[in-house]
Amino acid sequence: MNDSVNHHRTFEVLTAEPLKSRRKPRHWSDEDKARLVAEALAPGSNVSAIARSHGLDPSQLYAWRRKALASGAVSPLTGGQVKPVRFTRFEAVGTEMVEIVVSDVVVRIGGDVDPDRLVKIMRAVRKV
Repeated sequence: MNDSVNHHRTFEVLTAEPLKSRRKPRHWSDEDKARLVAEALAPGSNVSAIARSHGLDPSQLYAWRRKALASGAVSPLTGGQVKPVRFTRFEAVGTEMVEIVVSDVVVRIGGDVDPDRLVKIMRAVRKV
């Protein structure tokens, strides 16, 4: 007879608790969807931040927005006539002066400019 039959065996019993069920899908009214899509289409809006602030997955809001645009029910807001964007070439040189070109505005900055002040200047230039 096989000798392994008579050996002592140890068993471990694992117990588990059932996981909480997934949250129930939330049904959004057409008005809520329209409001969120309009907010997401506003110039400078952050779709992911808007979605998360309302407890919504960003991909869902992107899908709603895409569907609304495709249907022609809404259109993105524009700030009037769109200005053409002009690009410029630049060469790196070994000086402390930096030139930043935004549209038709040139900002010349020395190496000793406070970063917070530079941020304020660039925000003001973007509003032009």
